[in-house]
Amino acid sequence: MKIGIDKIGFYTPHLYVDMNKLAAARNVEPEKFTIGIGQEKMAVAPITQDPVTLAANAALIILDEEDRAKIDFVIFGTESGIDNSKSGAVYVHRLLGLNPNARSVEVKQACYGATAGIQMAKGHIALNPDSRVLILASDIARYGLNTAGEATQGAGAVAMVISADPKILALEDQSAYLTADIMDFWRPIYSDFAFVDGKFSNEQYALFFKTVWEQYKTKTNLGLDDFEAVCFHLPYTKIGLKALRTILEEASEESQERLLANYQSSTLYNRNVGNIYTGSLYLSLVSLLEQSEQFKSGSRIGMFSYGSGAVGEFFTGILQPNYQEYLYSEKHAELFASRTEVSIEEYEKLFQQTVPVDGSTAVFGSTNDPAPIQLKGIKDNMRQYENKAN
Repeated sequence: MKIGIDKIGFYTPHLYVDMNKLAAARNVEPEKFTIGIGQEKMAVAPITQDPVTLAANAALIILDEEDRAKIDFVIFGTESGIDNSKSGAVYVHRLLGLNPNARSVEVKQACYGATAGIQMAKGHIALNPDSRVLILASDIARYGLNTAGEATQGAGAVAMVISADPKILALEDQSAYLTADIMDFWRPIYSDFAFVDGKFSNEQYALFFKTVWEQYKTKTNLGLDDFEAVCFHLPYTKIGLKALRTILEEASEESQERLLANYQSSTLYNRNVGNIYTGSLYLSLVSLLEQSEQFKSGSRIGMFSYGSGAVGEFFTGILQPNYQEYLYSEKHAELFASRTEVSIEEYEKLFQQTVPVDGSTAVFGSTNDPAPIQLKGIKDNMRQYENKAN
């Protein structure tokens, strides 16, 4: 039985900052942001958007009534959750009007959470072939104004339906994974911002990739020439290219050209959204499928997932016949086209608008947010959500 991605879509807020202008405001050469880390625009979340609303808006793009009836498992991968007890999946379950006879949980391991969710979903579908699982990868990356990590912020979510006989990508059984207790990136529960050892994290990302890649080759006897493309977890787009180059010489010259070209296609959306943590790998996959020339049915796509702290995995999928007919390219193009640039001053004001943590009541104006699902405010320490599409 084939199990894999039946549907995939993403959502990002309607506001963004131009990285050239951010560089100028921070007295940095623009090329450091646009070439050095490989980013063009950075999504900015207004107060009316949080990880729950971003996930729900992403799912709203792809779900139909049959999905709502058949989804019996919702797995929410995030590292910027809103509650230490209640999962974001439960909020999304209600906002989308899903089948009440469903499991709904939140999974956390830095940027690896959604990948863990997919592997859990495969097991669930194997036991329940008629079920569908909704995977949500949603985060808002925040490092603070005028910090070293500011240029690698972002906001957005990816939603996927995992099922038997998937229309887009059938996931293969063999994968390679690795865990090591390291402190390259972490955020204690008392801190609004993460602590990062940037150089060490980059080194570990590369080391984890090389390690799981070697394990994968040993397990499968496959090599780089067997892949049409490889997608990476992309906190910024240059990091994946550096990792790919460490193994590129293993491929033929023809394969090297193909892999590099497809890598560039896989980074386009990430370059214009920024870092969305758990969703970054899957935003890269969407970008690859929607921006590359049509791949042949049966093409193998590699995926490297990395979550600081750290867990890494290399796994693969096979493209299904006519997969391009089931993508949401036009809706995603409209989403990008409808975005509004904000000035650096506006961005800084938006960044400093935060949800109250003292129990006070707050009402957020939503007239300028076009998203159908929004955070309306806080009352009695409870977040108030609204789905305007209902």
